[in-house]
Amino acid sequence: MRVLIVDDEALARLRLRTLLDGITEPATTIVGEAGDADAALLALNQTPADLVLLDIAMPGRDGLKLAQALKALPSPPAVVFVTAHAQHALAAFEVEAADYLTKPVRRERLQAALERVAARLLAMPAPAAGAEPVLVVSDRGRVLRLPVREVLYLKAEQKYVTLRTAQHTHVLDDALTDLELRLGPGFLRVHRNALVAVQAIRALELRADTAEGVAAGEGEGWAVRVAPLDEWLAVSRRQLPAVRAALYSGV
Repeated sequence: MRVLIVDDEALARLRLRTLLDGITEPATTIVGEAGDADAALLALNQTPADLVLLDIAMPGRDGLKLAQALKALPSPPAVVFVTAHAQHALAAFEVEAADYLTKPVRRERLQAALERVAARLLAMPAPAAGAEPVLVVSDRGRVLRLPVREVLYLKAEQKYVTLRTAQHTHVLDDALTDLELRLGPGFLRVHRNALVAVQAIRALELRADTAEGVAAGEGEGWAVRVAPLDEWLAVSRRQLPAVRAALYSGV
């Protein structure tokens, strides 16, 4: 069972790692550690996990909000909260946590939580062969299921994210970082505020009308053309090598 440890305190992460090392059944592999929600999402994007051992009180987005975001992943990991505060137990189970442990955690209690998660994993049905991946999003209070193949790009504005398909524009409540994790490798970050479906990119050019170029005082900047919309999205200097590599490789 692949485990990600998420806690803003290094000593708490070390404590959990030590306890896991002493548990032989069910067998676990620690695939990473993170000190906050954003780092956890990035770690999961790079290496999937079956279980997240998750603190609640963390800087930025707390553990409850992260657990809610994890539920929308294509293959959401199980969550076991590990916290010093017992008063969040009800809220924890509202986000379907597998268990709720209070610090200091005893090895026997952690093992029982692991066994519960392992039983859940064994009982889960295998995904249907050929099932089309979908993106579950919140569009101004509505919950939508959008086929991933229809998504052309997503762009973060001030307090929301715009998702474009060939026919529709959706204004999402979800964070761009969460959406990037849920969309997977078929999408490329071209700018800190934009994700584009690689298959929708038709050209990469220097243009005089990009906000990136104007902001840099250069009068022009790199941009990609998104088909079939025939719209141009700015490419940041930082992301330019990745965009070029993706276009040349055909990924």
